Amino acid sequence: MLKVDGIDVYYGNIHALKGVSLEVLEGEIVTLIGANGAGKSTLLKTLSGLLKPKQGVIQYENQSIVGKQAQTIVKAGISHVPEGRRVFSNMTVEENLELGAFVRKDKEVQKDIQKVYELFPRLFERKGQLSGTLSGGEQQMLAMGRAIMARPKLLLLDEPSMGLAPIMVKTIFSIIEEINETNGTTILLVEQNAHMALSIAKRGYVLETGKVVLTGSAKDLQESDEIRMAYLGG
Repeated sequence: MLKVDGIDVYYGNIHALKGVSLEVLEGEIVTLIGANGAGKSTLLKTLSGLLKPKQGVIQYENQSIVGKQAQTIVKAGISHVPEGRRVFSNMTVEENLELGAFVRKDKEVQKDIQKVYELFPRLFERKGQLSGTLSGGEQQMLAMGRAIMARPKLLLLDEPSMGLAPIMVKTIFSIIEEINETNGTTILLVEQNAHMALSIAKRGYVLETGKVVLTGSAKDLQESDEIRMAYLGG
């Protein structure tokens, strides 16, 4: 579904991604783990069209998306849930969900909003509430629900557990699995909580200072002494 080959991305003179290559197959949950500043968020921004690589190939469903505008990439079937949620704080929960469907022309938007409420019952309880007044966990649910409203084939999730209480982290990861299993949505998950990420992923990539340094099945990465020491608390 997604193939990235040798991309280099810069912020001015800073070489943020250095020859990064990875692949995500249809129906998979693939995780990208690494420390702060490794380039994980930069990669997702590049895939969603917010940044442009200086060189390299990004193919989605066998078509190049390098240089495509973000809204074109959304229409093609890729939705991005950014780090920090980024909900529209002065709009209600339901208005945020409606905005998630801005690229759609069909008549099933309200039907899909109800599906989001089934997936996230708490959002239904808060549907008329300004999203800026929601808790961090509720905002994460809303950001994910908003992304789902575009009916993505590939969902890019950036640090969904950041700043959340442990019980909410478990809830969010359970819902990620449900989105993958029920909707068949392919997921590329960026996450610092390596233990949780590898527990639901099929495969993983480890990014350090802009380079992929290790890849393998989630099971192999969990059993790797190097990964356990660096990311799983020994």
